[in-house]
Amino acid sequence: MSSKISERLDQLHEFEREPVSRKGLQGGWRFAGMYAGEHVAATEFVIGALFVSWGARTSDVLIGLLIGNLLAVLSWALVCAPIATSTRLTLYWYLRRIAGPGVTAIYNVLNAVLYCILAGAMITVSASAVRIAFGIEAQVDWIPTDLGFVFVVLGIGAVVTALAIWGFEKLSRFATLCSPWLLVMFVVGALLTLPALAAQAGLDGIAGLGDLRTVADGFVWTGVAEGGGEPVSLWQIAGLAWICNIAMHLGLSDMALLRYARRASYGFNSAFGMFLGHYLAWICAGVMGATAAHAMQIPLTNLDSGAVALHALGIAGAIAVVVAGWTTSNPTLYRAGLALQAVTPDWPRWKITLVAGIVTSAVACFPFVFRELLGFVAIYGIVLAPIGGIVVAEHFLFPRLGLKRFWAAGRSLNVPAVVVWAATSGVAFLLWNRGLVNEFFLGVPAWFVSGVLYTGIAYFAGARSESGDAGDPSGESSEQGASSPRTGESTPQAAQPLAAVQRVGAIVAVGSLVAFLLLSVWVFRSEADAYEGRLDLVKTVLLWGSILYFVAGSVWFGRKPPADQAT
Repeated sequence: MSSKISERLDQLHEFEREPVSRKGLQGGWRFAGMYAGEHVAATEFVIGALFVSWGARTSDVLIGLLIGNLLAVLSWALVCAPIATSTRLTLYWYLRRIAGPGVTAIYNVLNAVLYCILAGAMITVSASAVRIAFGIEAQVDWIPTDLGFVFVVLGIGAVVTALAIWGFEKLSRFATLCSPWLLVMFVVGALLTLPALAAQAGLDGIAGLGDLRTVADGFVWTGVAEGGGEPVSLWQIAGLAWICNIAMHLGLSDMALLRYARRASYGFNSAFGMFLGHYLAWICAGVMGATAAHAMQIPLTNLDSGAVALHALGIAGAIAVVVAGWTTSNPTLYRAGLALQAVTPDWPRWKITLVAGIVTSAVACFPFVFRELLGFVAIYGIVLAPIGGIVVAEHFLFPRLGLKRFWAAGRSLNVPAVVVWAATSGVAFLLWNRGLVNEFFLGVPAWFVSGVLYTGIAYFAGARSESGDAGDPSGESSEQGASSPRTGESTPQAAQPLAAVQRVGAIVAVGSLVAFLLLSVWVFRSEADAYEGRLDLVKTVLLWGSILYFVAGSVWFGRKPPADQAT
């Protein structure tokens, strides 16, 4: 039996070492669902609440997140996606052509370790919800204080690892099913909890924007940090929103996903993740976190995501945290597996992803991985962003400056790349450690400086060439669809009509989400004496309605669309 399972897993082809073929390209809706599912995530409960505890002001949150998320979308669309769709390679194999196997091996191991830690944080957050069902206390220390929590983490880690092994197509379908429901849960949670904050302000409900602003300024984003200290500024919020995924966009790790995109313009679909997840969901999470902290009379820093979601949404909220953790940790672990697979060429991707999943699950047992999440985000941006700057320089700048791409091909180590990477990361860490520059303002300068420095050093190290380019960036012929412009122009097939049972599933699933929103507005508009009764009723409806949504949605998305279907 085990040998048969191994044989089937060996057939999961993810183009690990070669360009994605034309047949493997995916339509735009896949990426909209993937980005929404990954970035409307369990960690949004953590980060959204942090702005409250940091003393952010309402206007700073609204404007800062708008600026930072717009810059993040442009980074995906104008930097990462064009390189991914022209090469059809993962960053890990494209970097090998630029920097040689030595740099690639070091980078891939670091990349995989950092992604395993990030995926571990998502699993820990998911476990913060599941632990409620077993009566396990909140885990807010650096190490677990209950053995039961460890078993919960390992169980969730096993599910996440299995989903990551299935590959891109399964991940995107899973995210597409989950993301609409997750987004609605965040919006519903904020609507259900705002009346409780209004009561704290002495208001009998929220009658208009004036009341809403009074509640937001007085009880959510107050401008006063927990425990004192300097409140976070607008530009710090914008910087965080931009750099929290810098390794994926400017650092180019999302070439692993966008290499499947039919067109580079699909990079703009990252807006579904940024503005639904890192804007709307962060704002809603702030409202839910502030409400839970006021109700329990404890600091926000002593609450985990499971407690916040349970208070706001009931059991459906705990389920939302679990699902959100899965949709984020799955693609993160998928990237980690691809990174390690590039330095273990004799291993199939599923085996190395399994190893990465085991490591990730072990890391997730320690709650510090989510309690120190933003500090870790800064670290992985500083470590990984400079490599993105080097690759971007060689891909875009070298041909325009008359320099030769892949000038270091055949060498085991591209010395200028190593020197620039070490220097920029080292200086960034020094500035951070000395307190001279905020960690949210280091990733982008490190990326930019690394590209400029590498170009200059490579010029004198042998990159000058009369031809100015080494040809096809993928190293493959256009017949394989690596860099030919026609790669993204496959003939669209007509959309196949849904079967009757799938039409019913679609109607029920969409109807469930609409009903959730209407019921939450009903609670939001209720008077003070009717609020508690309506809230309890809606929490019950959310639980059973969510089960109905996933059953109906699974039927709806059960049809696998043709790979070349245009969207």
